Amino acid sequence: MNGPIFQPKICLACSPRLHVTVSNIMVSNSNLDHDPSELGELEREVLSIVWRLGIATAEQAREELKKPLKDSTVRTVLRRLEEKGYLAHSLENRTFVYRPSESRQKVAGRAVQRIVDWFCEGSVEALLVGMVDSKVLDRTELQRLADRIATAQKSRVANPEGKQEAKK
Repeated sequence: MNGPIFQPKICLACSPRLHVTVSNIMVSNSNLDHDPSELGELEREVLSIVWRLGIATAEQAREELKKPLKDSTVRTVLRRLEEKGYLAHSLENRTFVYRPSESRQKVAGRAVQRIVDWFCEGSVEALLVGMVDSKVLDRTELQRLADRIATAQKSRVANPEGKQEAKK
C-alpha cells in the first residue's frame, strides 16, 4: 500500500451528552497589504465604529451608523473588512463579535506610506514640508512631532533592545 494511512475518526456528534467547542475564534487569511485608500465610505465608517467601540456585533455597528441599513448589508461590510485584514471575529453564542485586527495608527501609517511612495518619491521629509507649506501642519505641531521623535530616538539609544525599563 503506497497511499496515505487514514486514522479512524470518532463521531462526537453521535454522543448525546458530549458537547465540544472546537474553536470560537475566526483566523482568516487576512490581507495586511490591502491599501487603506481603497476602502469605500461605508467600509471606513464601519471600521471607525469598531475601532471606537473596541468590539462590535453587526447589530451594534448598524445602530451606530448615521444611515438606516439592512442588517445583511452591515454583515457583508464586516465580512469584507475581515477578508481585507482589518477585522477578526469570535463567536459568542451564535453571534459574530468583531474586533480590529490592526490599530487605527497602523492602518493610518500604511496609508501615509502609500502617499509618501506615490507622491513624495519615498521622502517623509517631502511629505512633512508639503504639509507645512499647505498649512495642514503648523510649525507648533511640527515642533511637537520633532520633540516626540527626539524622545523616541533617545529611548532607543538608551535601550537598544526595546526592553521597558522599570519605573521608579
